[in-house]
Amino acid sequence: MASASALHILVKTEKEAFSILEQLKKGKDFSTLAKRHSTCPSGKRGGDLGEFRRGQMVKAFDDVVFKKELLKVHGPVKTRFGYHLIKTLYRS
Repeated sequence: MASASALHILVKTEKEAFSILEQLKKGKDFSTLAKRHSTCPSGKRGGDLGEFRRGQMVKAFDDVVFKKELLKVHGPVKTRFGYHLIKTLYRS
């Protein structure tokens, strides 16, 4: 079973997600922004979700983590939880 590790920032609105994405593009630190803005408990850990297996996260999230380019910020990705900015660290 495939597994991966990812960081994410979860916010309530697409507008907020795009605003954070702009800050990331200007070189702001992902984990600092996660601690400041993320509504997910993982925000306290800089957005670190640790290692998880395919199928443990909602499909839209899984699709990014297991199919898109590594170490690049993807999003905003909409799920029932809100809007995510996702950075996959590794997958196996």
